[in-house]
This record gives sequence, C-alpha cells and structure tokens, in this order.
Amino acid sequence: MSYSHHFVDFHGSNIPSSMKKLVVTQLSPNFRQAVTLIPNAPVPVPGDGELLVRNRFVGINASDINYSSGRYDISVKPPFDAGFEGIGEVVALGLSASKTYTVGQTVAYVKGGSFAEYTVVPAKTAVPVPSVKPEFLTLLISGTTAYISLKEMGQLSEGKKVLVTAAAGGTGQFAVQLAKKAKCYVIGTCSSDEKAGFLKSIGCDFPINYKTENIGSVLKSKFPDGLDVVYESVGGEMFDLSVNRLATKGRLIIIGFISGYQTSQGLLPVKAGALPAVLLKKSASIPV
Repeated sequence: MSYSHHFVDFHGSNIPSSMKKLVVTQLSPNFRQAVTLIPNAPVPVPGDGELLVRNRFVGINASDINYSSGRYDISVKPPFDAGFEGIGEVVALGLSASKTYTVGQTVAYVKGGSFAEYTVVPAKTAVPVPSVKPEFLTLLISGTTAYISLKEMGQLSEGKKVLVTAAAGGTGQFAVQLAKKAKCYVIGTCSSDEKAGFLKSIGCDFPINYKTENIGSVLKSKFPDGLDVVYESVGGEMFDLSVNRLATKGRLIIIGFISGYQTSQGLLPVKAGALPAVLLKKSASIPV
C-alpha cells in the first residue's frame, strides 16, 4: 500500500516511506548498549481500526531499562521495538478509526514501539488530548501509577504521614500531590536543595535531601511513631529503612527499585530475612 495514493499528511506533504526508530538488538541493563538506531525503517501502515501517529514527544521510563534487559518478559527475544508511550498528531488512519478520529487530531498513547518517528496505535486505546504538550504525556504511566497505587493500596486519609521516596521523580511528584490532596502530611526524599524547593512548591511538607541529611536519623527523630504509608521506588537500603520506619499497621507500597535497574541482577540486596517478623510486630503490610 502506498501512502501517496491512500493517505495524505495533514500538513500537506506526503508521509515519508522510511523513518528513524530505536530497536532493542541485545538484552542488557545498559540501555545504550541494548538498542540500535535504525535510520531507514519502513513507516508502518495503519489497519482498519488503527491510527498512524507522528510522535512529537515520547516518555522515558525506568521500565524501558527493565524491558530492554529482558526482566519483564523472558519470552521476548531481540530484536524488538523500544519505548512505551508517546504523544503526537494523527497523520493517517483506518476506515473504522475515522469514525472517532480525524487527521491532524492530537493523541497520547501507551504502546510498545514509541521510540520512533511514527507509531501505529489502536484507536480504541488512544487518548485524545487538547494539544501537543509533554505535560499530558506524564499522566499516562507516571500519573496513573501513583493514582492507582495510592487509591487502591494506600488507604489515604487526613492526617496520615506519607513518605514518598524519589519524590521529585516522574511518578514521585504525582504521589506527593495526590497524598497532599488527601490531606496527608507528606515527606519526600530527593537529592538536592533545588529539588527540595520544587517539592515544597507542589505541596510537600517535609523534603529531605539525602545528600546532606541522614534519612534514617531524620525520620526517627521527627516521626518517632513511624510512617503510615511509604510510596517506595528506590529499593536496596531505602527499602530496608522504609520497612523499619513503618508505623503500626503501616503500608509500604513498592512501585519500583531504581537503585538496582542497571545492575546485572536488577535488584540491590535487602535485609529480607527478618521481614516477616518486622511486619508481624507492626501489623504492617507491603502491597506490591
């Protein structure tokens, strides 16, 4: 099928026959080593219920490293396309998809293969957005991760003490704002005074710069009764500290372990041997 005969770019120029995209060609926790830039991949043709989206912005997630290293699905073997989410304009579409979308419309999406100039997206899973702004893109994975985790697992209520690790990161900053909206007291860890200032600007009550402060000592001193909810994405020593600082009936929500993503095992060691006893003593839980 030729685009010159069947589809026209909404700016008036023909859709090119080839494009650039990133393909995972070997499994590795080092993303640069895992991927290869393909300079002349064919532009895909959308099927009946599909959209062809010209990507303007794509999301970079920790999951990209886990997927390219083969941790998420061991059955998937290279080569395979990289990237999970994008936002851009519809430049071509199938017949049934045209009932809902039009050429030139802006959409965001979550689908494998977003690290490309063009991506085919099922119309039923695309999300219409008002304009091409990268801010909309952050809602898809980072925002929904925080929302679903805290809503379903956090059991947030007014006055609860909530610790968000890596609070200035993609999903952490959503967790801070959602916990604050639930009228919780929010503590957030970060790596600089600049990030601490940012956290205060979005509602964080007590930022902790772990580069200049000892998180364990600060939490023990300022919150001797422990933490009601921890939104944890770092792993390793931070996981151990989070378990130890849980309040009675506290909840530790694990959404990642970024400290170990680029290691060969994917995880840094934790003191899990005593974990059942610690949780039992506190009547605490760890929704994963």
